[in-house]
Amino acid sequence: MKVDVVVIGAGPVGLACSLEIKRRGLSCLTVEKGSLVNSLVGYPTNMEFFSTPELLEIGGYPLVSSHYKPLREEVIDYYRRVSESEKLDVSLFNRVESVEGEQGHFTVVTAKSRINCRFVVVSTGFFDQPNTLPVPGADLPKVSHYFKEPFGFIGRNVAIIGAKNSAAKAALQCNRYGAHVTMIVRGPEIAPTVKYWIRPDLINRINEGSIAAHFGANVDRISKDSITFSDAEGQKTIDNDVVLALTGYHPDYPFLKKLGIEIQDDAVETPTFDPESFETSRDGIFIAGTVCGGRHTSRWFIENGRHHAAVIAEVLASR
Repeated sequence: MKVDVVVIGAGPVGLACSLEIKRRGLSCLTVEKGSLVNSLVGYPTNMEFFSTPELLEIGGYPLVSSHYKPLREEVIDYYRRVSESEKLDVSLFNRVESVEGEQGHFTVVTAKSRINCRFVVVSTGFFDQPNTLPVPGADLPKVSHYFKEPFGFIGRNVAIIGAKNSAAKAALQCNRYGAHVTMIVRGPEIAPTVKYWIRPDLINRINEGSIAAHFGANVDRISKDSITFSDAEGQKTIDNDVVLALTGYHPDYPFLKKLGIEIQDDAVETPTFDPESFETSRDGIFIAGTVCGGRHTSRWFIENGRHHAAVIAEVLASR
């Protein structure tokens, strides 16, 4: 198979890239290791986006929502409909193994095929690479880095590690549906960056005692029936059934390095790319979306990352 461009990743930004590339008369195949908008599929059930609909739109298609801020299910269906309307060529559940060759003569090797192309665009995000805990017991089955819904935690002792938006929302939902919630927070407070309509609610629940919170705390170990952590008062062990380690995510660095993309030696391990074209250190391979920010995962997101697509498409069309 031969196309002009292979886009790796079928998230919102990857789809935006495919759409803009196709509109400029180039042939394009999008290859995705999971489902369409795989990261969004992993978001919590009925999660409300922080962005309003127009900030999530791609290709000029309106995102119609019954809410001021759309729900996860509405957004997933929106990107499905855009993909179908634009007749984007998408190969799902097909992991990219490597990219051989050079600009103009690449071969993208996947689990299912070998694809010849002139250019490659990498839009792989970060959501499937959690920041794990370097403590004994972190690999126990009861430890999860993702929160889907609270119903399985009714009546159970749930420890939530972290204090940003994901942790705050998980703590509130679990508390409201009958879980016994304890937050273990490395910092001195609930992060000031937590959304303004979430943070006061969580602080009120902590102040009234319905959610326990330990600040300046670090997890020491996790066992089958308990969790041990240390704070300013010393080491504590509490009963525990479930650990939600919502400690953030990072790009798939081994994959990026395998593609020949250099990683900067900075605090957030930023992939090397030209900010004017988004071309990486390997000629002919471009990068788009949240992966551009390295470990600074809040620098790029759908709202601003979607605009990378038109820039990259113009560069490719000019070549």
